[in-house]
Amino acid sequence: MLCPGCHRQLSRAASVCGHCGLPRDGAASPLELVLPDGTRVPVVDEMTLGRAPGSTLVLADPTVSRAHARIAPSTNGGLPVLEDVGSSAGTYVDDERLDGPATLRDGIRIRLGTFQIGVERRRDAAEAGRTIVRPVSAVDVDEVPASATQFGFRPELRSGYALKRLEASEGSKRYVLRDLRTDKFLRLSERDAAVLERLDGQTSLVELIAFAEREFGAAGPARVARLLADLGERGFLAGVDGADADRDAVDAPKSRLRRWMGPHVKEVRGIAPFFEKLYERGGWVLFLRPVLIVLALIAVAGIGCFVYLVLGRYGTPFVVAKKIGLGGLIFLAGRFAFAAVHEVAHGLTMASYGRRIDRAGIKAIFILPYVFVDTSEAWFEPRRHRIAVSAAGPVSDFAIGGTFAILSTVVGGTLREVFFQLAFSAYIGGLFNLNPFLDRDGYHILVDVLREPGLKKRAKAQFERRVGGDKRATDNRALARYSIAAAVWSIVGALFAIGMSLRYEKIMVALAPKPVVYTIMATIWLVLFIPFFLTVGKPMLAGRRNR
Repeated sequence: MLCPGCHRQLSRAASVCGHCGLPRDGAASPLELVLPDGTRVPVVDEMTLGRAPGSTLVLADPTVSRAHARIAPSTNGGLPVLEDVGSSAGTYVDDERLDGPATLRDGIRIRLGTFQIGVERRRDAAEAGRTIVRPVSAVDVDEVPASATQFGFRPELRSGYALKRLEASEGSKRYVLRDLRTDKFLRLSERDAAVLERLDGQTSLVELIAFAEREFGAAGPARVARLLADLGERGFLAGVDGADADRDAVDAPKSRLRRWMGPHVKEVRGIAPFFEKLYERGGWVLFLRPVLIVLALIAVAGIGCFVYLVLGRYGTPFVVAKKIGLGGLIFLAGRFAFAAVHEVAHGLTMASYGRRIDRAGIKAIFILPYVFVDTSEAWFEPRRHRIAVSAAGPVSDFAIGGTFAILSTVVGGTLREVFFQLAFSAYIGGLFNLNPFLDRDGYHILVDVLREPGLKKRAKAQFERRVGGDKRATDNRALARYSIAAAVWSIVGALFAIGMSLRYEKIMVALAPKPVVYTIMATIWLVLFIPFFLTVGKPMLAGRRNR
């Protein structure tokens, strides 16, 4: 469901839009004015703001006029509006001076002279909170002691961070802290967040420990020590050099082979306006329920058509007009184009939740390039939204593949072969990105479904240890099943690829010399089994050496 005001996605239970604050179904606006001391004043009926004793909200600040501003209900029953009533210092909304009425919404900042007022809606304790952002400052407090345990240390969070409270359904660690400099994330519990609020540079370490001991009991001091260690190691604390603090250090020189094999990234920053405009100028239509149903039907029908084409041998992979070169070129062109659409789908889904894409680019591993967008802000969204962001790319692949598969069944000749290559290209991309054993969309979906962060790394460590003969009572069953499924998947995938190559062996031999065809096929088969040998064979050999 989309908000009628900003077209961002809404949950069915939401009474207001979390992006623009527009109430749903005639619900009263739950907005409140938040004063600097934390006082919350509900916005009810008409309100006057100023220094005059008769004002609804009396503000004792010399830069505020006696009659400064007025808040009035909307004439159409929507959100209330703010207007200046002839003040001398002016009224500002998000640092822009008002020259007419402005609609109040959740998250904006009002400034009357120099007096700051926030606008928020009251949130239930189980509900997600707004993202709190402290921009990167040119000056940080770096003269504090370098030891996080030194007496008199007054820890303070370094500028350049964002903190978000997720919904209660996210579990115990429902707070997400993001470093705006490095895009690193740290999950925190509610108690950790309570301690985090006091890292203001004014509260001493002794006072922090006393607070934690009073609030959390005997385990409080250990919690403070662990939190400060985690924050310091990741560079979140001002004046503490963490493991990642020296971001300007020069890496050790790499060999020519490692430089060639390693990832090469060309990125562009500041592209958030592109996705926001694309969404506002029509991209939001893709998230309407009827459109989503149509895309799902196309994807399902397309799979059936593609199976029909393969079984009937109406198309040959990489072959168009009996030419492998032409077919391969069309396949690659489609792959690059669909990869770009795949990433745009991620970006539009992020925009539908009011999130930004600040970074995008092209990454090449070996010599294989692919497009990417940085969706790290999805960590600030609830689990079901993160799943939707991850699934958006594969959905676009299958919708595009379905479209070309359907077209390939209704046309003939060379055009059918062209559409078959494009459908094949889209499906290859979709299956590759849905593979839950690669660090792609399918893996991220599985992590959120299972609620197992760091699934692959933890599963690999446990699997290698168990194959090596070290079994423990604390082993995680979910990790064991994932490891076994990964090994089985690598074998099944390799056998499927071998079967497909043998199915088209005669056609390939008719188009190229036998030695070339068989050499290429044998090389591909060997490469397909390398992941299995590395996953199973390497830890077995290591375990045998240890024994």
